[in-house]
Amino acid sequence: MIEPKDTTPAEKDGKYQFQLSYSGREVTCLVEKEQQMLHVNIDHNMNAELRINNDGTVTQTGGTQLPDSSIDFIKKHVLENEV
Repeated sequence: MIEPKDTTPAEKDGKYQFQLSYSGREVTCLVEKEQQMLHVNIDHNMNAELRINNDGTVTQTGGTQLPDSSIDFIKKHVLENEV
């Protein structure tokens, strides 16, 4: 059974768009945050799934493998906007 708390959107869910330096060029990065997941689309052709862990770290769980520097940039940009 799914608990109601698991299906309610988190207060700070939302969509984010910003420029990201990837492979030596600036590309558009679209991120949709749903509770503890970040759905990432880079340059309209690469997708990745990131999980926000309880300790505040972010782990990639699927999609195109992103460099750690890109994951850190996405984490800082999205989670920093929640404060």
